[in-house]
Amino acid sequence: MITILKKTESGIRSIPEVVEGCWINVVNPTPQEIEHLSSLGIPQDFITYPLDIDERPRMEREDNGETLIVIRIPSYEGSYPDLPYITIPLGIILMPTFIVTVCSRRYDILEEFESGKVKDTSTGKRNRFLLRILLRTAYKYLAYLRDINKTVETLEDQLQLAMRNRELLEILKYQKSLVYFTTALRSNQLVLERLYRGRLFTQYPEDEDLLEDVITENQQAIEMTNISSNILSSMMDAFASIISNNLNMVMKFLASITIVVSLPTVITGFYGMNVDLPLQGNQLAFLVILGMILLTSIIIIIVFAKRDWF
Repeated sequence: MITILKKTESGIRSIPEVVEGCWINVVNPTPQEIEHLSSLGIPQDFITYPLDIDERPRMEREDNGETLIVIRIPSYEGSYPDLPYITIPLGIILMPTFIVTVCSRRYDILEEFESGKVKDTSTGKRNRFLLRILLRTAYKYLAYLRDINKTVETLEDQLQLAMRNRELLEILKYQKSLVYFTTALRSNQLVLERLYRGRLFTQYPEDEDLLEDVITENQQAIEMTNISSNILSSMMDAFASIISNNLNMVMKFLASITIVVSLPTVITGFYGMNVDLPLQGNQLAFLVILGMILLTSIIIIIVFAKRDWF
């Protein structure tokens, strides 16, 4: 799907054809749409590279000045999949007179630009528009990291009483997502540093300051991801031991109950045999035996309680 947009006095609006200063948003294009984009002078490789789910962040420039910037953006897949959060490639193509974004799926950050939720956005200022996309991407990483931390805190409360592996497996899913975040953010950082060294945004001081903000936010996201990943690793080791300890406590309690319940059976078993035994023929034999059973059980319970075996 191809959407052509341009900043007007009333905001960002969809237009029917490509003009100078417009933004072309491409989402999972068909072969016919790729051919149409190529006819506009966009290198076909620049369009197909971001559609590869495994494409790594990088920057590439053609002799005619067309520039491709590929970054990886975070995507929320839901709480039930094996990976709640993944990263997907986003391609940003700087053409001489317009800018193009290419992604394999619709993305909420680009939809925010389309709907005009992002203020002070101009499609005609290509470099600044690129930097605003990069900045919103860094913000999205930070927002998802906060969501992951909140979810993990909830799982942590559940783990304290857990005796199964379900909660650990839930945490493992988020730990895997953090690994993807770490890899993507570090690769994005390399692209940002290359943009900074390339001096592409020195023409306007606002652009240079915005690039520094993007680099700072991306570095913060990297640090937060590393901290969250380290905490999760330590937490999984600790709670694996807690789950094992909880299971041992249950087994110890059941073994203690088994002993308490089995002793009365042993005592009454003796008086079920056809041999001469104490109190045989005594009318109070039943009450005496019952008292022995109660006394023995109480003594065992007291001993086990003092040893913390319950």
